[in-house]
Amino acid sequence: MSDKQSVSVTINGHVYTEDCEPRLTLADFIRHRCGLTGTHLGCEHGVCGACTIMVDGRTARACLMLAVQVDGATITTVEGLADGDTLNPLQEAFWNNHGLQCGFCTPGMLMCATELLESNPEPTAEQVREQLSGNLCRCTGYDSIVQSVLIAAENQRR
Repeated sequence: MSDKQSVSVTINGHVYTEDCEPRLTLADFIRHRCGLTGTHLGCEHGVCGACTIMVDGRTARACLMLAVQVDGATITTVEGLADGDTLNPLQEAFWNNHGLQCGFCTPGMLMCATELLESNPEPTAEQVREQLSGNLCRCTGYDSIVQSVLIAAENQRR
């Protein structure tokens, strides 16, 4: 008898169905079973925010969840933000305004900023900082990141 459980999720519009051990983290499922390596693993304790994704429209730390917990869910990873090779306005703002440096924190920052802009299309700098406060950037690009989110919000309102 196998201890594996079937998991079926929709990630970025594609359905993935796999048999997994119950202890497989969602981050490892996304990266190794689905081949979506934009979800980064940093601390693996939910502290750094690099693994942030959206599960049913809300941000979540993929390193703190098990794949079996999201059976039937709809997930968006950083790969799902762009339209093919065309960056979305938030990604474009990060690119144009130096919102990324080494890029390790960028997927988590983008996912958290996406959630913010969906609920608040006109955030203040303080609101952006609050939303991103759970994401660590070792390059200390916070000012550029906040500015990028504010510019993206402005561009999306046009």
